[in-house]
Amino acid sequence: MGWSESAMVAGARDVGVSPAIIGAFPRKEAALVEFFMDDCLQQLIDRIDAGEGEQLKNLILSERLSTLVRMRLEMQAPYISKWPQALSIQSQPANVSTSLKQRAVLVDEMWHAAGDAGSDIDWYVKRTVLGGIYSTSEVYMLTDNSPEFRDTWTFVNRRIKDALDLQKTFQEAAYLAEATGAGVGGTVQGVLNRVFQSRSG
Repeated sequence: MGWSESAMVAGARDVGVSPAIIGAFPRKEAALVEFFMDDCLQQLIDRIDAGEGEQLKNLILSERLSTLVRMRLEMQAPYISKWPQALSIQSQPANVSTSLKQRAVLVDEMWHAAGDAGSDIDWYVKRTVLGGIYSTSEVYMLTDNSPEFRDTWTFVNRRIKDALDLQKTFQEAAYLAEATGAGVGGTVQGVLNRVFQSRSG
């Protein structure tokens, strides 16, 4: 039913709550998407705390980051046909601030889980780069018809390996920073163009 008031009403009925409660949410659709984002973040943290974090320690940094991005994006897979609607909702002026904060927290958790606890200027560069990778991968996933999103995971692996090449870090930061807004419904077409160029290259 998508990220809609109708879906919230149906959900309320499913759990035996009066649909009238939906009126208590002034930003109905946005509240639904934001709840999903928070819930996915908590699921990611729980999985890391439950033991998957220990498994990450046996991987090199690029593999740790790729695994974390994949773990989080896989949570959207069941809703991929409706995810463009969620991105559109997140991009609305009243919702952008919360959406960017949620993504910033997500990226921070990924870096911490990957073993990074830095606080210098490099901290900002790393998070900008990973935020851009996450956002471009999220958009790429929307166009991916390969089995179990295989092409998306290849795309994630390639982008992260490139970004961790010290000779490319600042070039990637400038390029990927543009994509951060696209991940919340900004210039999606522009990012899609870059995605297809990358795929064809």
